Amino acid sequence: MSEHTEREPDELVQPIILRIDKEDPSTEDEGISAVARAAVIAYLQDPQNDEWQVWASQAFAKSVRRANPKMFAKVLELFPEQMISEVGKAQAVGLPPLPAADLPKLIAKLQVSGTELPKSDEVLVAHVNIVLNKSLEMSTGKAAAQAAHALFAWLTEAQPELIENWLKSHAPVGIKQLPRAEFDKLRAKASGPVIQDAGRTEIEPGSTTAFVHCTDS
Repeated sequence: MSEHTEREPDELVQPIILRIDKEDPSTEDEGISAVARAAVIAYLQDPQNDEWQVWASQAFAKSVRRANPKMFAKVLELFPEQMISEVGKAQAVGLPPLPAADLPKLIAKLQVSGTELPKSDEVLVAHVNIVLNKSLEMSTGKAAAQAAHALFAWLTEAQPELIENWLKSHAPVGIKQLPRAEFDKLRAKASGPVIQDAGRTEIEPGSTTAFVHCTDS
């Protein structure tokens, strides 16, 4: 599955806001997991909404933006009904689909590129894991967007019982960043669509970036 290479003016995009605390930051994997969960949680809050249906029929475009604690609080004030995704120290909130060319000023001014969080030796492990192609050396923001694509793509094809059990356990999402050889080896066991990037930012078009792998326990 790949993203469209060009975004139409009237295309809907889902903004996902990642809280970045420079004084006490989360780890990179916590941030990636929080963003991916936020994207799906926002959708599951109101999946029958017409805007979600239109968005899902397009490229389910996402825009991961960062906000300091003060700006993150303002986003929550603007969208008080949206649930926060928390993983460790990381917080993120997914918003409903909005017109790409007409985002609220508060959202539009939040930066997209250059989002980085510190790496950690601690590994996030869960039954549902997002596997990322570490060899691409994606920024935290780019990796988070690809992780969100992978988790949403998995959600659209997973068995309802599996999704129900996952949600009952508070939807934990593990992160595995693997070198290319290990990524390709595990790819054969992907539990959902494998994401290929459109190449708008950072990496070459068609690069294989992420997929979901579900373990047996």
